[in-house]
Order: sequence, then C-alpha cells, then structure tokens
Amino acid sequence: MSGFKKEERLCSRTLILQLVNKGSSFLLYPFRITSYPTSLPTTNYPAQVVITVSRRRYRKAVDRNRIKRRVREAYRKNKAEHLYRYLSKRGISLSLMISYVGKEILPSPEIEKKLILAFKRLQEEYDQKSA
Repeated sequence: MSGFKKEERLCSRTLILQLVNKGSSFLLYPFRITSYPTSLPTTNYPAQVVITVSRRRYRKAVDRNRIKRRVREAYRKNKAEHLYRYLSKRGISLSLMISYVGKEILPSPEIEKKLILAFKRLQEEYDQKSA
C-alpha cells in the first residue's frame, strides 16, 4: 500500500462536516490533527484523510500546494506502518483531517518526523478512549 488512491481521500461533504463539528483534535506543531471514528463506505482502507493549509497564513497557492504535496508524501510513506496497522488491529475506521498550521514551510524530512509523531499521539488518544 504505497500509493495514495482516491478511496483514501476524504471527499464526502457530509463526512467532512461531521469531522469538523464532532471530531476530536489535538495540536502537534506544525499540524492540527482532527479525527472522528466513522463507518466509512466500503473501502479497503481504515482511514480517509483530507489535508488542509490555511489560505490566510499562506497567501500564495504555490506555497500551499508545496506544503500539501510534502504532507501527502509523508502520509503516503508512513500510513501503512504507523496508522493502518494500528487501526486494523483495533478494528477502527477514521475520518482524518491533517491541517498544517506552521508559520514557516518546513523541509520534507522534518514534516515526515512530525507526522509520525502525530500518528503515535493519535494512537495514544484512542488507547486512552478505549481503556
């Protein structure tokens, strides 16, 4: 599972509104991770994700797209090992929003490290909820 397919992207307007209104979130700089356990439409993936970058903070589309591309790549490389394995083991399916809230554009390796930490924190949150 190394690609980032259409089925893994959160496109449903109702699921996104549900995620924003009812989801729980935490801040792990430079990300705000919002998650909401949901029964996803029939897909082979335990999570659907949407990646956002604030237009207010990054005026230029070039900058927003560069950040989204880096975050998408970090997600693609680490989802199977750090997220999907955990979710499959627990039998959880999630809607997930990764919002980039950093003040500067971080290099790709840094973004990847932070995203892995965010996945670990997400696991801790769900372990606390189930305990």
